[in-house]
Amino acid sequence: MLFWAFSLLVKYETFFNVFTSLTVRAILALFTALIISLAMGQKVIDWLQKLQIGQVVRNDGPESHLSKKGTPTMGGTLILSSITISVLLWANLTNPYVWTALFVLIGYGIVGFVDDYLKVVRKNTAGLVARWKYFWQSVIALIVAFGLYIYGKDTEVTALVVPFFKDVVPQLGLFFVLLAYFVVVGAGNAVNLTDGLDGLAIMPTIFVAGGFALVAWATGNVSFAKELDIPYIQYSGELMIVCMAIVGAGLGFLWFNTYPAMVFMGDVGSLALGGVLGVISVLLRQEFLLLIMGGIFVIETLSVILQVGSFKLRGKRIFRMAPIHHHYELKGWPEPRVIVRFWIISLMLVLIGLLTLKLR
Repeated sequence: MLFWAFSLLVKYETFFNVFTSLTVRAILALFTALIISLAMGQKVIDWLQKLQIGQVVRNDGPESHLSKKGTPTMGGTLILSSITISVLLWANLTNPYVWTALFVLIGYGIVGFVDDYLKVVRKNTAGLVARWKYFWQSVIALIVAFGLYIYGKDTEVTALVVPFFKDVVPQLGLFFVLLAYFVVVGAGNAVNLTDGLDGLAIMPTIFVAGGFALVAWATGNVSFAKELDIPYIQYSGELMIVCMAIVGAGLGFLWFNTYPAMVFMGDVGSLALGGVLGVISVLLRQEFLLLIMGGIFVIETLSVILQVGSFKLRGKRIFRMAPIHHHYELKGWPEPRVIVRFWIISLMLVLIGLLTLKLR
């Protein structure tokens, strides 16, 4: 909205031209989302407490988590609101990639909201039935995947960018739909699995979103895309606004979610953030980069898969508890130690991922 307003004001005063700059708008989007999160955070926490929307804690989990019972959850509504408002204010709303990202963010947020609502309000410990949860995630992901395939068939939109090999950019054809589907759904659930300790999921999300902000800026710039030997994608630059809004909203939420947490994001936040990171990677044609930069999410997901598979096949568990962050808790690591060490690993993985763009 403000982008449109400033574009009109430039005709009367050239000073306003600074606010049409992508970099300036991205920074302002970060600060806008941050300020909204900080300003509304305590109000949202008080509102959730008033409604008695408290965290449900697993009885078979670490004993230290029992004290978390009743902590306000569904704080992801604050994150989603901050991101959405910031993007609507600072993004070029004629850009279809912006609306695609918002569609997944809000769509997955609604699925997560229903799941949380059934758990904490209706006291249904199972939440949304798993098959319906995955069904609606799949519907949203397939709408996006088929839409992108129809729009960009046999162009850079449906090509696969392979790390380290600048001349390997194969056209995926219909396989693009399958890849996009699994990336969006997989990312949504991976972040959801990671969200088990105070601040554990939100900081890696911030790191990955910040990394993708740089990639979006480069991908949407003809010169830099050519220098890095990555496809130039027409609408991708504006995704920098979305990424920076995620960073701002995430930092604002972390203010209240850091150990010991005053609020949890719930599925409404984790599913939405994972889904939007997934779709951003698809839009930028950097699915492999998400695999690297989001390595913490991958490790958490693999730990669950290995744990379940091992128990079903051999009757034995590999880890003391899955996801893997609980394994280290049960080994005696204090929760803050697990969190910060996972943050450090996540930051290193994001830097390694960005490095692969140059090593081509």
